Amino acid sequence: MRVLLTGHRGYLGSVLLPQLMAAGHRVQGLDSDLYRECRLEPLTPCPEQHKDVRDVEPRDLAGCEGLIHLAGLSNDPLGDLNPELTDQINAQASLRLFACAREAGVRRLVFASTCSLYGGADGAWADESTPPSPLTPYARSKARVEEALRTGAGNGLEWTCLRLATVYGPSPTLRFDLVLNNLVAYALSHGEVLLKSDGQAWRPLLHVEDAARAFLAALEAPAACGASQSFNVGSSLENYQVATLAELVQAAVPGTALRSVPEPCHDHRSYRVDCGAIARELGYQPRWTAADGARQLAERYRGRGIGPKQFEGERYSRVAHLQSLQRRGLLDAELRWVPR
Repeated sequence: MRVLLTGHRGYLGSVLLPQLMAAGHRVQGLDSDLYRECRLEPLTPCPEQHKDVRDVEPRDLAGCEGLIHLAGLSNDPLGDLNPELTDQINAQASLRLFACAREAGVRRLVFASTCSLYGGADGAWADESTPPSPLTPYARSKARVEEALRTGAGNGLEWTCLRLATVYGPSPTLRFDLVLNNLVAYALSHGEVLLKSDGQAWRPLLHVEDAARAFLAALEAPAACGASQSFNVGSSLENYQVATLAELVQAAVPGTALRSVPEPCHDHRSYRVDCGAIARELGYQPRWTAADGARQLAERYRGRGIGPKQFEGERYSRVAHLQSLQRRGLLDAELRWVPR
């Protein structure tokens, strides 16, 4: 089908795009390209629009049968900078986009949600029937979109929400502000695995390639499968305490020591997720484990010469990079490009 992929130049989008094209879909990208300076590798080319998701119009979706919506502020630290702006971009703009999609005749919608909306579960198991307990503006924005879809915003669309586990793995548009990516990069650049928390919080983990495969599965599912539903995306076996992830990184980067900061914080965002529903209904199963992913990251980082300069710089950290663009007068307070 012909598909509009928002956020196609981002961390996940740049991995999903070639998968969609390899499956025979005709993909058109839409991205404001905030992370154009954050490339580790060249992107797969496709027809694209350089446009902020807040400015989408029905004509931007003309002729599209499917919409995969990834674009937005992508994690808790970024969402915390300006909660009102996070809601504008992640929630209000998403609902406006869905209205444009309906007007343009789009049939299938796959929305990138997050397992972090279970954030206050205190390590308990959560499935799709568990009431959301979001702790951050980012998680609340995703929960708001899901609720709006269930209560009318999704009328006329075959919609599916994918609640992604914490993603990791290499991407053309790299990020170090993801827990496993960060631990491996720090271990390689400093010779030690550093725990900044007490390590007791639980997280579900998901390789970025497996995350992309979930969107493809939801897009291609028969109308009766997955429509008007939310799914946890990951494997029930891939839930880890952060301290265990640190041990996996030690094994992937031999010779590293494990160290904790003097006064480690306690992370109240702690949840384990049951991912059985997406396996039963869409036949989806991840292929990667966190242990394999840590080894892959170590090999990829070594091959690209990732050292302290890259790890500690602004290029691969979302918050630091956007703040740098603002200091340089390239982005305004609303995260829009300043006209030259």
